Amino acid sequence: MDGGAATRAGAGTVHVVGAGLAGLSAALRLAEAGWRVRVHEAAGQAGGRCRSYPDARLGCRIDNGNHLLMSANRAALAYLADTGAADALTGPAQAVFPFVDLARGRRYAVRPNAGPVPWWIASPRRRVPGTGLGDYLAGLAIARARPGTRLGALVRRESPLYRAFWEPFTVAVLNVDPAEADAGLLRAVLSETFARGGRQCRPLVAREGLSEAFVAPALARLAALGVEVRLKAPLRAVEVAADGLSAAALVFPDGERIALGPADRVVLAVPPGVAAKLLPAVTVPEGASPILNAHYRLDRRVALPDGAPALGVLGGTAQWIFVRPLARETGTVVSVTVSAADALIDDDGEDLAARIWADVAAALEVPADPMPPARIVKERRATFRQTPENTARRSGAGDSGLANLVLAGDWTATGLPATIEGAIRSGEIAARRVGPGAAGHPGDHTSVTRSEEVA
Repeated sequence: MDGGAATRAGAGTVHVVGAGLAGLSAALRLAEAGWRVRVHEAAGQAGGRCRSYPDARLGCRIDNGNHLLMSANRAALAYLADTGAADALTGPAQAVFPFVDLARGRRYAVRPNAGPVPWWIASPRRRVPGTGLGDYLAGLAIARARPGTRLGALVRRESPLYRAFWEPFTVAVLNVDPAEADAGLLRAVLSETFARGGRQCRPLVAREGLSEAFVAPALARLAALGVEVRLKAPLRAVEVAADGLSAAALVFPDGERIALGPADRVVLAVPPGVAAKLLPAVTVPEGASPILNAHYRLDRRVALPDGAPALGVLGGTAQWIFVRPLARETGTVVSVTVSAADALIDDDGEDLAARIWADVAAALEVPADPMPPARIVKERRATFRQTPENTARRSGAGDSGLANLVLAGDWTATGLPATIEGAIRSGEIAARRVGPGAAGHPGDHTSVTRSEEVA
């Protein structure tokens, strides 16, 4: 680590609790600024909900879920560049979003033009079939949405654009039914992507896998910066100073207690439910929305139209189909995401695999029989429920109530939905809040325990 940077940052240690993308992002920025950083992760691997692992049934590595990024995701792209993984994403040279409507037997693609003036909506070859310029005026209503507005109040379900674009896009981004969705969160995404033209909404996915892109390179970079990452180290409690103004110690299993010195800091980058148990005074969103993923291994190469990384599906159970060629062998992993999957999450896995495969076979125009090896992955708490009420409950980085502890996570008040971009930005916000020259808060470190044990 650069000695000058370490001097600028001061003599303290920052304890980052949680090695998901928010925690890794915060740790990276702080270590680069010269802080001594230690990362503590409850699970046996880093990455949180963004990770890859070998699957015995499919005989290959799969991601726990599918994540589509866009070229406007400046925090995610900077994070990849800084960890040496700038080439870890792949996507088409131009913005294109292909769809197949199984119920109506048609295929089309939304093709925004490169610049910010949206002349593409005037071109029948670029917009959704059967729509006119008037159908796109809902975008202006979203741009003017006031805080607390639900998307369902702004977009007419009778509009042909609702079923063909607004609904699949909203469900994919916010993981909730558009009738409940916070219009402000969707506006934040649109303002950085489609509102700025096709150059900013080119779709991107991990070339090899989520861990290969977002986790392994970050861990290697942190190791090079001298950062220790402890796995299987769940935080059990935060001891609070007697004056109630700062954290005095972190308590881990087997009686391990890390006392916090005057110059030490904590970044708590854990899910909202865990944060609430550790710090009951912190306000967190309530409720969660599930995501269902289905993975299939095909013994052939499959490609999507126009080199797109994902295919939207209407009129079926599947919503988005992703394909990734298997390295060093012939074959393809086909992965399907079903967001806002409340109605499906408790269904039998084998039944779900067969039902979703029927959609995939029709969408990709491959034989339906026999169904290839399949794996169903259920993320019951994939994101917080992104409604206006819950958006109002998102805590900011400095809203922990403790002078030496800041919050991070895609559920915090980033202004964005709970996405990879939001998680990484939350880590950046937390790191800035800590600040390379932050002064200590000595306080009275005679402690009381504020939190209960987190399972």
